[in-house]
Amino acid sequence: MLALFGAVMLPMFLAAVDQTLLATATPRIAADFQDLGDSAWIAVGYLIAATVMAPVYGRLGDRFGRRNVLFGALVLFALGSMACGLARGMGELIAARVLQGLGGGGLMVMSQALIGELVPPRLRPRYQAYFAAVFTASSVGGPVIGGLVVHHADWRWLFWANVPLCALAAWRVLRLPRQKAPPALRGAPMDFAGLLLFVLTAVAALLWFSLAGRRFPWLSAPSLGLVALALAAGALLLRQQRRHASPFLPLELLRLPGVGWICGTVIVFASSMFALVFLLPIQLQLAHGANAADAGLQMLPLTLGLVVGSTINGRITARTALPTRTPPWGLTLAALALGVLALAPPSPRLIMVAAAVVGLGFGTVMPGAQLATQVLAGQARLGAAAGLLSLTRSLGASLGTAAFGGLAFVLLHVTPGGEGAASASGGLSVDLPPEALTRAFHVVYGVLALFVALGAWIASRVPPVHLEDGARLEAGGE
Repeated sequence: MLALFGAVMLPMFLAAVDQTLLATATPRIAADFQDLGDSAWIAVGYLIAATVMAPVYGRLGDRFGRRNVLFGALVLFALGSMACGLARGMGELIAARVLQGLGGGGLMVMSQALIGELVPPRLRPRYQAYFAAVFTASSVGGPVIGGLVVHHADWRWLFWANVPLCALAAWRVLRLPRQKAPPALRGAPMDFAGLLLFVLTAVAALLWFSLAGRRFPWLSAPSLGLVALALAAGALLLRQQRRHASPFLPLELLRLPGVGWICGTVIVFASSMFALVFLLPIQLQLAHGANAADAGLQMLPLTLGLVVGSTINGRITARTALPTRTPPWGLTLAALALGVLALAPPSPRLIMVAAAVVGLGFGTVMPGAQLATQVLAGQARLGAAAGLLSLTRSLGASLGTAAFGGLAFVLLHVTPGGEGAASASGGLSVDLPPEALTRAFHVVYGVLALFVALGAWIASRVPPVHLEDGARLEAGGE
């Protein structure tokens, strides 16, 4: 099991940290390239590519072996990291980030599927707790690492450091046992039409959520065109998936009792967590005068809360074998802490304490979601289950960052690409009095608290799932 731990945790760390690594480094990169207007695409390009590829890797892993597909994802991720380190302009960097995202989309999916493949159901809570701790700590620790590197060295080291880590992870992955594809999937037709329609739908939808209201007006021709393209491609995709003998999307999993509610819970969790990762450094820099490194370090309480929450959740699940029991309580706790942020007077110390409590609640969500989905999907569809969860998490991250970040920018009167959004030194500034800054963040946190409370209700709708059900399924076959 030590070999499995080393093989899956490092790819998970690489995938999670690269989603938020540049949060505090982007202003410096924009200043180096003299291109602030397109700097958002450094994150958006990666997220779109990773989101689109998540279900692709899930199906490929089920068909061709999860170990082999994870190795291929590591190679793509390493090539993308090298291209980022060599980029000489914003366009090259964005293209390299897309390539990096094409590999990064498989790191999380295949690592999660390998745990389900090689670890018995009763022992999975411990590994899923480690999984959640690594994912959440890496996601929130990304701004910390990025801020420190940018403050003391060249931002390109954020990408070059990935190359030896990818080599180490690839070596560990190749030492895992080779697994054969389930008989039901051998010789099944590939769904290339479904893949193309999904890519078209996802890219159009994510572009609209990322750009509408910022780069062009909501009712402009580009906005309406993207909406029409996403709706038309989505309608064709659903029709085509229902008729295909081996559909690309794991829609059959959504018909299982509880899976839809689990996906809804994950979307709320990812939207809220990534929105908080985006908003907290901005508030600390704008309202409290912190620099990039200090803002990143003040995110550590959120990270600590996430790790403690996932660890406690793992112990409770290992004792009860009920992975769906704790998320409703965790999200309720997070909603209350966000309510404190929305109502309390501005104080860096209070912000850090509330962020730690939010992290404690958020830490209960992903371990339970992963375990319950694996049990419901069964051994033969572990890749599809992992791909579905990764897709919902990536969609939530993209939508949450776009929606809550957009709300914050509207309230702060920040124009994308405007000189008031970032300075050449990497700091942030807006021309608003302190009272207006505080009021803007209070509104955003209030809306976020209500959204997380909705997530707690969604999580309460998930029916009880017992880990021994998965053991019986795997022993009896499917």
